Amino acid sequence: MLQIVSRKVEIPEGVKVNIDGKRVEVIGEKGRLVRDFSSSPVSINIEDGQVVVYTDDTRRKAVAMVGTVCAHIRNMIKGVTKGFTYKLKIVYAHFPISVKVEGDKILIENFLGERAPRVAKIVGNTKVIVKKDDVILQGINIEEVGQTAANIEQATKIKNKDPRKFLDGIYVYEKHEGFEE
Repeated sequence: MLQIVSRKVEIPEGVKVNIDGKRVEVIGEKGRLVRDFSSSPVSINIEDGQVVVYTDDTRRKAVAMVGTVCAHIRNMIKGVTKGFTYKLKIVYAHFPISVKVEGDKILIENFLGERAPRVAKIVGNTKVIVKKDDVILQGINIEEVGQTAANIEQATKIKNKDPRKFLDGIYVYEKHEGFEE
């Protein structure tokens, strides 16, 4: 007996989804995202306005990958329709931190009074806006926006000091769908 595990993702109006084998392209008003799922043990089709992800492999990891691929496709659709915004707060008690954007890098200056600036990489097409004590990240790819936020948090990680006393850093305090100024 062949058992097929499948899940469906609804395609909203104004979004076009193209599937070429296991390569998924999602086009919407905010842009275009492409992702290759060739390493996943799933099959992907479009049936009457829905993306259908399925597998005939009944092993636990293969069944789990069906849900994972659906979540990725759902995030791609949200990205091209609404986009993603992450807000980070610049927190300091000892030395005032200044943040600048230079090309594909973020320079964090005067962190704990250090002379050399700390550097965080901007991933992909993530837009970075610095307003007073806030750093706002915007983009259509949730992975690029999230990785850029993680790079910034990681760049301001404090080692060899008491974390209860030295709370200085840049921390994510809000994540949501949609762009805002």
